[in-house]
Amino acid sequence: MDVQTGLGYAAPRRHAVQRKVARVPMAGAGSTSRSNMTLTQLRYLIAIADCGLNITTAAERVHATQPGVSKQLKQLEDELGFQLFSRKGKSLHAITASGLQVLERARVIIAEAQNIRSIAADLRGEESGELAIATTHTQARFVLPGPIAALKQRYPGVGVHLKAQGDAQVLEVFERGEADLAIVSTSESPPQGGLAVPLFTWRRAVVVPRGHALAALNRHLTLEDLARHPLVSYESSLRPESSLRHAFAAVGASPQFAFTSRDADLIKTYVRAGLGVGIFAEMAMLPEDTLDLQVLDAADLFSQCTTWLVLRKDRIPRVYALALVELVAPQLDGRDVNRALSGEVPEHWPAPPPWRAPPSAQRRAVA
Repeated sequence: MDVQTGLGYAAPRRHAVQRKVARVPMAGAGSTSRSNMTLTQLRYLIAIADCGLNITTAAERVHATQPGVSKQLKQLEDELGFQLFSRKGKSLHAITASGLQVLERARVIIAEAQNIRSIAADLRGEESGELAIATTHTQARFVLPGPIAALKQRYPGVGVHLKAQGDAQVLEVFERGEADLAIVSTSESPPQGGLAVPLFTWRRAVVVPRGHALAALNRHLTLEDLARHPLVSYESSLRPESSLRHAFAAVGASPQFAFTSRDADLIKTYVRAGLGVGIFAEMAMLPEDTLDLQVLDAADLFSQCTTWLVLRKDRIPRVYALALVELVAPQLDGRDVNRALSGEVPEHWPAPPPWRAPPSAQRRAVA
């Protein structure tokens, strides 16, 4: 399916886009401008606000120098006729009330400028660009390699940048505008902060070394069984809101965590080292792992999780981003996702299928 044919863009215009923003007189400001407000100045303003008013950090984020950012901020304040930030000595102290109003509109302008570039690039048939993905280590390691490899074959000029984070940090990176899309899992309601589309469902695997006492029970495991053993699981399991902790609490049991990590490969390593019973996402259990690890019958002990794609509602995705959606979740149509971003959200998305290992992994298992 050619995603680009469903974007519904108007015919492109070949005129150069001038990178200046028309000056709109603000309350209290005169009608004569001393300089021309630029997209660069607005981008620097946003970076300063998002970096805790640290100009040095903001300069690094926008790939500029600290003096350059400071100069552009001064020029913008001079043109507006008021301060965007209050100062303490040479440091910025707080965003002023006027600055908050300008910042809100600056975010809209920068987002729309990027949308224009995205539309123009797709209409010109450009198949190059950058795609930043915020996700967990598990999704990055066990879900995305195949789809991203297929995407690179189709769009070799696209640079893909994975920002692997802990569960709690994925949406923070996304909401700061550092990623074009996020892929994250929940066990209950959809994630907030953007358009959430369900990709697939999965369950936790309970894993022990072969010969472990729990493997000899020859019956379905209970949470009480697991509570009597040290556990090796994700770092997110330590959070009070963790669905894993809620499952134990529901039967009056308390889990004992001997080791936690964001990385499922590390969890398996420490299960092998004898630190405890491993609990991690089922997609992280590879066929070769079964040589020395055993998955126990515990499918219904913990609630089912859903992996979601989250897209920014203020950003038009490039055609290759929609192509990646289809590669990860073939039941989805990129055109439907694009229409949803325009406000035509379907009443129901296609039901997310249960996780299935990619064909290459299935072939290894048979072999």
